[in-house]
Amino acid sequence: MNFISKRKSYFFIFFIFIFSVLINQYYGYIGVQPIDSFFSFNSGYDIYIGKFPFKDYWTITGPFIDFIQSFFFWLFGVSWFSYVLHASIFNFIFAISTFFIFYKLNLNINYCFLYAILVSILAYPSAGTPYVDHQSAYLSIMGLYCFILALVKNSRINWFFLPIIFGVSFLTKQAPTAHIILIIGILSIFYFILNFDYKKILSGFLGFLLLILVTLAIFYLGKIPVKSFFYQYILFPMSLGESRLDFLFPIEFNRFFLRFKLLHIPLLILLIIILKEIFISRKYFLNKDFLIILSIITSTFALISHQLMTINGIFIFFMVPILCGFVHIYSLKYLKNRKNFFSVLLLIISIGSTIHYSNKYINTRHFMDLSDADLQKAIPAEEIDIKLKGLKWLTFWSPEDPKKEILMLKNVINKIKTDTRSKLIVTDYQFISVILSSYDKSPNKYWYRKHAYPGLNEKYFDIYKNFFIEKLKENQIEVVYTIKPMHGEYDALETILNKDCIKKSQISESLQVQLLVNCKELFN
Repeated sequence: MNFISKRKSYFFIFFIFIFSVLINQYYGYIGVQPIDSFFSFNSGYDIYIGKFPFKDYWTITGPFIDFIQSFFFWLFGVSWFSYVLHASIFNFIFAISTFFIFYKLNLNINYCFLYAILVSILAYPSAGTPYVDHQSAYLSIMGLYCFILALVKNSRINWFFLPIIFGVSFLTKQAPTAHIILIIGILSIFYFILNFDYKKILSGFLGFLLLILVTLAIFYLGKIPVKSFFYQYILFPMSLGESRLDFLFPIEFNRFFLRFKLLHIPLLILLIIILKEIFISRKYFLNKDFLIILSIITSTFALISHQLMTINGIFIFFMVPILCGFVHIYSLKYLKNRKNFFSVLLLIISIGSTIHYSNKYINTRHFMDLSDADLQKAIPAEEIDIKLKGLKWLTFWSPEDPKKEILMLKNVINKIKTDTRSKLIVTDYQFISVILSSYDKSPNKYWYRKHAYPGLNEKYFDIYKNFFIEKLKENQIEVVYTIKPMHGEYDALETILNKDCIKKSQISESLQVQLLVNCKELFN
């Protein structure tokens, strides 16, 4: 690399850093979706004050994102700024990873830069704040990048990092990570059958071993029961996966293909490339490019399937410029007579899709359920507390009158603050205990019956009930504050405790208080 090229690459890296961080910082301050925007804010704070997932609260979402958030709180202070910065830094990591994978595959550096910038626009800004679905998807794609480099560069170091990246992704969220791990695992086995290399296999095993040892060390230091992890993070989510298949099937052309047509156009080109090469030579099955292109196609289908099975807004459109970048690379290699046509087509698709999705989903804060709201009505959240400084408060619960919602929250917070009893806070507004600099003593990471924890008569309910009661005993809970509205819960104690030991009172339309009385026989 000559001096000019090196200077250009440094400039591109610096610009990607500044741009990807600033654009997410901008969007991370516009609007919130209480149940989605705050649960990592609260759980990150829990770890910051010494409480741990699986031991102190029930969670089906991975602890990795919470540990990272606690680190950001430790480094930059407990604030909305450090919360959004977590997502912004990860937005940069994902964008620069995209830049480097394309650069390592010999795509012109100018195109590498363009695709990376487009990815940074479409990735984390859709949520703006740390979110498990987003972060696990990005880590899974970075795992795919690592697999591709392992094949292309014939390097043992990539096989070493491959299980670590996927392990961290899995500890962020099980899906779509598990699906992509399965894909990469099968293709890796196929590769090693044809190209056996014990040194590479050993490198991968050592990476996996390091991941396990570090994870076990964290469990040991945090006194996290492995059994609790297994029930909360493996078995119960697997039972949820059975019901989520109803969201996927039947696979209809409109839902699966037309809805994601801008993803399927570059996928179709990749499919044409491998079919063309197979037609020319059956030995193409043995080519590394075949495994790479197949991994890209199948991983994208895994993401589409995951999107259909979630109840969140669409967020996988970040894959369009990534797919266009890969098509750009392989069209130059295999479709040389049409390379100019495909270069122009891919630029149109990637830039056009970025403009389209930005306007339709990101600018309107679609992921926050604010598409129909007037964002100009947002008001400063620092009216609630200085820790939320910079956040423009607007939620789908009260899009027309956010001032009323903030006034309600301030009254609730003042009520809770003056109560010196040992209290449990049940709410989607999971910043309340953080701004009070106290522990909410919640047995759950977030409140969403049947999705975050078992409901009555559901599998593993008895295990969850015992865990819940144990946390009530451990924290010596005297009173439960439930703050409405809530998205997926209406009475947290309904299926847990005997009604005779609960004394309810409705303080206001938004606040219910439940005193725990005569519950000694339940806690013995």
